[in-house]
Amino acid sequence: MYRRIEGIILDSSVLINSNNGGSTLAPAVDFLFRALHFSQLPKGIHLGENLSVDEVKLLETLSKEYDFSCFRSSESVAELLINEIREAWGDAGLRILYVVSDHRKDLCLKLSDYGFMLSVLDSSVEDSSTHPSIEHIKKLEEIPLSICCFNKKVAGNEFVIVGYNMKPSRQRDFAKRGAFPLYSSHQGLMFLPITSELPMSLQLQQMDVVLHKATDDIVSIELNTSTPAPKITYTDGMEKLRRTLEDHPRCCVIDPLNNIYPVMDRLRIQDVLLGLEDLTKEGRSIIRGAHFLKVDSFNDLNLAEKLLEAKLSFPSIVKTQVACGLSNAHSMAIVFRLENYKDLPVPLPAIIQEYVDHSSTLFKFYVLGEKVYHAVKKSTPNANVLIELSKGNQLKPLVFDSLKSLPTAEKNQFGDESVDLELVKDAANWLRRKLDLTIFGFDVVVQDGTGDHVIVDVNYLPSFKEVPDDVAIPAFWEAIKNKFRERRQTETFH
Repeated sequence: MYRRIEGIILDSSVLINSNNGGSTLAPAVDFLFRALHFSQLPKGIHLGENLSVDEVKLLETLSKEYDFSCFRSSESVAELLINEIREAWGDAGLRILYVVSDHRKDLCLKLSDYGFMLSVLDSSVEDSSTHPSIEHIKKLEEIPLSICCFNKKVAGNEFVIVGYNMKPSRQRDFAKRGAFPLYSSHQGLMFLPITSELPMSLQLQQMDVVLHKATDDIVSIELNTSTPAPKITYTDGMEKLRRTLEDHPRCCVIDPLNNIYPVMDRLRIQDVLLGLEDLTKEGRSIIRGAHFLKVDSFNDLNLAEKLLEAKLSFPSIVKTQVACGLSNAHSMAIVFRLENYKDLPVPLPAIIQEYVDHSSTLFKFYVLGEKVYHAVKKSTPNANVLIELSKGNQLKPLVFDSLKSLPTAEKNQFGDESVDLELVKDAANWLRRKLDLTIFGFDVVVQDGTGDHVIVDVNYLPSFKEVPDDVAIPAFWEAIKNKFRERRQTETFH
């Protein structure tokens, strides 16, 4: 009976390119090591024989950076290598995948007698081996997919393969928290990165779920007044994924691109938040979106009247209408006087939004499927403090990038007791149904005096880093698994 792959060893022959100018790492090594780094699998490099001093140093440096073990015993004396692995990993029962180049495979065949699987890298041949423990691959990028497919075959269809498409820095942030195990018994999920180096269709055929952060892969975005969908140009990899998904309708996408369009457009999300008034009940606080006004020109002669009609006073906060995908999408300004709007360096069209006094306290809420979590953060000072600070600057607009330099008070003044958690969770569930999103976040401030709970921002697939990993990650997995089950049940019903 086959056992799942529980460890991986990469032979130096697949990692090093030797040439007259010296030795370098093979092109796919960076992708592979990032995929394996936080995979929760034991992993190692076999240094083997006939390596130069520089090559050994290169691989040892790589092993330290990505937390790989280094093995030096010759594979031709398999018992010595097995003992070295047992000493390092402490489990004689692991089934290990050994990845080796074609010209060295004969030296490694004896390892199959000890339960190893051999993955032979040879770009020039098709898989013609009849040995049950050998597979042939053409690219190193195939390794994570091979492991997942083999383990799913062994474990059964109850296991779900989740392909994720994110920029490397975000992949790392999620993976180092334990969110992307290559094999995990928890919730029966296996995670692997999607790569443009392999045929997209081949990858999607093996994946049950695609998780993406498409808003990271926007090159340009143009809002369209005649249709709800903006005109978006994605990176080559994301565009290739988007097109290929159209041919794989059974793949569960978290979440469909159509569903995330509202959070890309601050005007659309403000319109959505107007529906929160349905949650207002006698005897409880009000939860709402901020008052707002869309402007196409800061030189509008009727701007003062329009601000008044929109229930806006000074100071107000100005944001570009496009919420992501532009280098200046997070360029904002706090404006103190009407004349400040002239030559304001915030891209148009823009949203002028109510500035809510909230005692410098921001509540960040995270929706992971049907579960809702929150954290308390420092925020901007009340208006009177900002005005006092700006008097020395003749009350000129305060311009900032919300991702880098959001002006905050020295401390927040409220705690959890100031927010009606039941009310906000009702709003979270309402938004989840309204937007049909699986994982998203939103920011709430509680207005001084009125106690109004005001949602000031909504975003897709946030990092939820303020929630402890032992709470957030299982909820993250559960949200993915439940969405997959829901999708399958819907397909069965129809």
